[in-house]
Amino acid sequence: MRFIVSTSVLLKQLQAVSGASSTSTVLPILENFLFEIKDNTLTISATDLQTSMVTSLPIEAKEEGRVAMPSKILIDTLKTLPDQPVAFSVDTNTLAIEISAGDGKYKLSGENADDFPKIPVVENATIVNIVAPILAEAINKTIFAVSNDELRPAMSGVLVQLGEQNVTFVATDAHRLVRYRRTDIGTEKPTSIILPKKALTLLKSSLPSDDVTVSIEYNNTNAFFKFGSIHLICRLVDERYPDYEAVIPQVNPNKLTVDRSVFLNTLRRVVIFANKTTHQVRLKINGSELHISAEDLDFSNEAHERLSCQFEGEDLEIGFNAKFLVEMLNNLNCEEVVLEMSTPNRAGLLVPAIKQDNEDILMLVMPVMLNNIG
Repeated sequence: MRFIVSTSVLLKQLQAVSGASSTSTVLPILENFLFEIKDNTLTISATDLQTSMVTSLPIEAKEEGRVAMPSKILIDTLKTLPDQPVAFSVDTNTLAIEISAGDGKYKLSGENADDFPKIPVVENATIVNIVAPILAEAINKTIFAVSNDELRPAMSGVLVQLGEQNVTFVATDAHRLVRYRRTDIGTEKPTSIILPKKALTLLKSSLPSDDVTVSIEYNNTNAFFKFGSIHLICRLVDERYPDYEAVIPQVNPNKLTVDRSVFLNTLRRVVIFANKTTHQVRLKINGSELHISAEDLDFSNEAHERLSCQFEGEDLEIGFNAKFLVEMLNNLNCEEVVLEMSTPNRAGLLVPAIKQDNEDILMLVMPVMLNNIG
């Protein structure tokens, strides 16, 4: 089996799918790419059994064949080569691979392609199409709030609720929650799926920035994403997602409106002086003034800042984990935000002051109890 391909073209495709491969000591075959040649097309697959990525590219080849090639040494070699044609020849009996590029010859050993896990195929799937920038935005807005708690597998992914008139993406780690809804996408068959964090991270890094349509096919076990020459297949999180709507407080008479970037930068400064374990900051709102303070009694550190704001409601004092607020404010792209609150022991809601077309975003953050009122 012999084929010729450009180093830069091959490297780009390998890097696009390499995130799906695994450094598994139990199954060393997962440290390989599967190369399959048919009709002058090279198809490359990588998988960790939960998430798989496949890409294809045109090449010059005389014969068809399959082989598994070690991923790390291949990528490391191609990275150091200039852009030039590179020839691969594979001995199908011994699985010895020889790479010729310019004046260099490199030899490595492959693995039997039959040992490579089968990549799932689409069966009984429902399709929904989303343009890449919208999908990327939905992932960016939610993925940071996904839980890393292995004891709560349902929360280790993003819930996607596909409705007839809208699609809702939800992520929570029990301390904060993000609900991102698009009203310009819908499906004929409403359903809910939970997409795992790793697959979404890979998707986020490989989605094109232009308006390419991403075709999403899903059934009871897997989701299949297709765009350009890339296919990403992931096993769905087979768990029941918690009833997140029940957590969102409906009556929030206290509404604080403040400039997002000023609020964000103030929190970034003040949290430096907060307790390193709790990251607790205190928000004290009197009329049109917002006092933000933090202290770390162990080191006698404290910080106080005052901002002007618009506020409707009763004067209020409430504590939050500043790290959570900073991350949320970072993931909103609006000029002003509204922090809606009811009492110091109920969750606060962070929403843009002005809604974007076809987009509805709500971020919830649980308060932290203030120990002493100062």
